[in-house]
Amino acid sequence: MEFWHGFLLITRVHLLAAASPGPDFVLVSQQTLAKGRRTGLICSLGITLGLAVHIIYSVLGLATVIAHSQPLLTAIKWLGGSYLIYLGWQGIQAKPKKPLDLAASENVGIDTSNTKSTEQTPLLPTKKPSMNSDSTFAILRRGFFCNVFNPKAPVYFVAIFTLVLSPNIPLWQLSIYGVWMMVLQMAWFSTVVMLLSIPAIHRRFQRFEHWIDRVLGTAMIVLGLNLILRSR
Repeated sequence: MEFWHGFLLITRVHLLAAASPGPDFVLVSQQTLAKGRRTGLICSLGITLGLAVHIIYSVLGLATVIAHSQPLLTAIKWLGGSYLIYLGWQGIQAKPKKPLDLAASENVGIDTSNTKSTEQTPLLPTKKPSMNSDSTFAILRRGFFCNVFNPKAPVYFVAIFTLVLSPNIPLWQLSIYGVWMMVLQMAWFSTVVMLLSIPAIHRRFQRFEHWIDRVLGTAMIVLGLNLILRSR
């Protein structure tokens, strides 16, 4: 019963933590609205892999060391804040799509096989790769580092593994809890991605892609500056 009690406790606490607004949520929203479902899901996977780093050092007992070491926390805050500012700066430099690129992206997936005239050649291609598309690894890395450099994570996992759960829980049980937290994290952000990538919603945001990048990029810069200025 102790295992399932901890399992349910972890589920409630971590879902609330994952759903709370923060750098991860801002990044996933920006990537999904601007670049689509695939990018959002890959970014979510990167965030989940970043969470694995926090879980591993927490299971090994290092979270307490990090959370109580001011120099380490300050270094993480500077790294995390700088990385968020870097991502935000990339966002605010976004430029509007050219009309041809915008029309091509809106025409992706449209079936033209039933058109009456076979002699007319469409002026716009039905598929065209995005001019600013990133590689899978680049998207994965972006989400991974966004989560790894979050200075609030060590403090959060100290609370999870020492205050919420009993400190004498066996390693195998902690490992199961850690994997379950990763599943919850991926499930939450996948849900966010699926909602934001609904065709009707995504098409509407396509025309304002550069403004989404700029607004959410500004938000990431604010989050990054907040981390750095609050470091001691």
